[in-house]
Amino acid sequence: MQVYRLPALSDNYIFLLHDPELNVAAAIDPAVAEPVLRHLRDLGTELVGIFNTHHHPDHVGGNRELIQQFPQLTVYGGAEDRGRIPGQKVFLKEGDRVEFAGRAGEVFFVPGHTRAHIAYYFAPAKEEDSGELFCGDTLFAGGCGRLFEGTAAQMVNSLSKLRQLPDNTRVWCAHEYTLKNLKFALSVDRQNDDLRIRYSQVQEARRQDLATVPSLMGIEKLTNPFLRWDAEALQSSVNSKDPVTVFARLRGQKDRF
Repeated sequence: MQVYRLPALSDNYIFLLHDPELNVAAAIDPAVAEPVLRHLRDLGTELVGIFNTHHHPDHVGGNRELIQQFPQLTVYGGAEDRGRIPGQKVFLKEGDRVEFAGRAGEVFFVPGHTRAHIAYYFAPAKEEDSGELFCGDTLFAGGCGRLFEGTAAQMVNSLSKLRQLPDNTRVWCAHEYTLKNLKFALSVDRQNDDLRIRYSQVQEARRQDLATVPSLMGIEKLTNPFLRWDAEALQSSVNSKDPVTVFARLRGQKDRF
């Protein structure tokens, strides 16, 4: 399975999965149709599926046009997003599986950013390969999504599921927010050497207009404050050891940052 990262709008990423053996493709969260259609033409392939993580317009905005071009495709989304994702045909719950390019993708129910958010995790085909996590706006490189429809407790539970994935899992999040996320992270986790190194690397990447997505789960565990509610430095910074309270206070600070 090949993964192509397609920039869209101001800071979105759409991901296009390609099965070179069957020469078919699937889109993850197509914010708009044009970059998907262009890349499909470049590959000489057709679209057979759309995997949506949640209902926000910058994740489903291209669904209708893509369905017009490929009326036989299947649109997947969370069961609790019924009626909110254009063209949705498959309604997924925690533990369900999807298939693409001979790979099984496990569905995680990860509410918090929205009440119905899901993520897709494709385990490695070989032991030495990386897994692929498509997490929409739940987990970002260096950050996490705002709590629009869910609670801090839900988000801690959701992120707990994701941080249990192997360190070499590639994290395909849907926005290029990494530099700003890490600026905030440094404000609450100043003594984190891994974070300082990562911030310097991301600064240089963005100076060169390079993408910082995908990230790696192992790096997120070391540097992303929203996966580190049990780190003593962050507990001290918000004066609590309770995971939900630590997360909620950090999220509140980030919202005002």
